Amino acid sequence: MQIIEITTEYIKMDQLIKFAGIVANGSDAKLMIADGLVRINGDLCTQRGKKIRNGDIIEVKDFETLEVKGPIS
Repeated sequence: MQIIEITTEYIKMDQLIKFAGIVANGSDAKLMIADGLVRINGDLCTQRGKKIRNGDIIEVKDFETLEVKGPIS
């Protein structure tokens, strides 16, 4: 599991996928999310603007699982 540290209260799903280095640009992240390749805490996520917060677990098909660590709101 890869730990992704953020310094803000939240990060949007598409930005997180790009920040983690899974894709090179936001349009690729948007496509992955729209194609149903992303889960947050076990649930399918099709919202590219979904707010990801401290403790969330993100699964991207065919990639390493991500755990978000950041400020506790």
